[in-house]
Amino acid sequence: MIYTQTLEKLRALRLDGLAQGLEEQRQQSNVLKLDFEERLALLVERQWTWKENRALTARLKRAQFKISTACVEGIDYAPHRGLKRAQIEQLRAGEWIQNHRNCLIIGPTGIGKTYLGCALGVQACRDGFKAVYFTAPKLLRALQQAQADGSLTKLLKSIQKARLFVVDDLGVAAVGPKPYRDLLEIIDDRCGHGSTLITSQYPVEQWHDVIGDATVADAILDRLVHNAYRLDLSGESIRKIKNSIPRKTS
Repeated sequence: MIYTQTLEKLRALRLDGLAQGLEEQRQQSNVLKLDFEERLALLVERQWTWKENRALTARLKRAQFKISTACVEGIDYAPHRGLKRAQIEQLRAGEWIQNHRNCLIIGPTGIGKTYLGCALGVQACRDGFKAVYFTAPKLLRALQQAQADGSLTKLLKSIQKARLFVVDDLGVAAVGPKPYRDLLEIIDDRCGHGSTLITSQYPVEQWHDVIGDATVADAILDRLVHNAYRLDLSGESIRKIKNSIPRKTS
């Protein structure tokens, strides 16, 4: 009876990890042989792990990554991609986010830019940073819609709160210069306060044509490029290679 009440009180206090650990300990005879402090330490560790996992799940859910299963451990370092493991490991350490630096991932269609961007975003969430992910077309549509319905300030604030802002496939959709002025405002607000990661199939030198407004393009590039890590991918489309592999028949 006392044990049941204890579990109920632990859950009422939102100490679900500790409650789960206590139930697990009752099923493990070897743990029951430990002294009180050792068992308490195990319970505290169980609660800590439960809390961290729950927080990570919440960060990933809020981020809305296109590839939520992407991870730095799964990155392909095939020589033809031009991707350096040392550079990824440097980004994996997370200091670039702590120091409010940016990251630009440039490469042809199908080379794996989205996976790489999502993998770095997931790693940021693992490290305890809040992140938010948009494909460029979705972001620009959201900015236009928010401008129309009066919710732009709310949208900008929600993005500003994220330590890492990921924009995937910049330039893939043709839009007018107005949304890019809103994007400039976002990037400007983040300078010195957060990191921005952008993927694009267009080389940085062509962003003036993509954005369509030389003044806005200059301002965006000035705030991004000089403080950014550059990952320039090359090679044939991974999707094309995978689709060309003959399937085994039984």
